[in-house]
Amino acid sequence: MQIIKTVMIMGFLKGLFCGALNGFFGSGGGVVAVPLFERDGCTAQQAHATSVAFIFVLSLVTTLFYWMNNGIDFAASWDYIPWGAAGAVTGALLLRKISSVWLHRIFGLLIIAAAVRMLMS
Repeated sequence: MQIIKTVMIMGFLKGLFCGALNGFFGSGGGVVAVPLFERDGCTAQQAHATSVAFIFVLSLVTTLFYWMNNGIDFAASWDYIPWGAAGAVTGALLLRKISSVWLHRIFGLLIIAAAVRMLMS
């Protein structure tokens, strides 16, 4: 019983943290979710794919909140949606072909590049 309670509390804390990041940064919850899913036993590919499903739900909730508070510029988003969808399909197809080692390296480099960009702006 204690193990179940601990697992539920950890899930609550992890979900709350990822959700807060998603609401604050846009989809930042996924960056934290990937290593959490790996720590919970997912392979690198499963962690990335599971993170996308998790982010989908978080993004729906966040979008609804922003929409209710007039925080979305839908006109601007339409320029990105078709190309983002094409990129998503490409990424999903490539995910199956990339080894876990290279997936970690690419993911790490993207995180470092984003951090450097943020620090320099």
